[in-house]
Amino acid sequence: MKRPLLPKQERSLQEMGNQIRLARLRRNITSQEMAQRTSLGRNTIVKIEAGDESVAMGSYFRVLIALGLDPDILALAKDDVLGRKLQDAKLLPKQRAKS
Repeated sequence: MKRPLLPKQERSLQEMGNQIRLARLRRNITSQEMAQRTSLGRNTIVKIEAGDESVAMGSYFRVLIALGLDPDILALAKDDVLGRKLQDAKLLPKQRAKS
């Protein structure tokens, strides 16, 4: 069973969709043209721009490619602060108890 997103996570996904929509509009591309450029259905484009979690990551990526924003995807998890802290914690030498 799929776990639902938390409200904050839903808002983040919706914001990402809105940013994609604004990028498309700034380029004067209609949703129908975007659908043609990405080989996706217009309904899928609408869902992406709404931040619908049911749309596959590959479809989001196709849209980013069509907008020329595909290098932006490399910024995801680039600065993994929590992951680095966890990794560093494992590297600390264990101290022996004093006898």
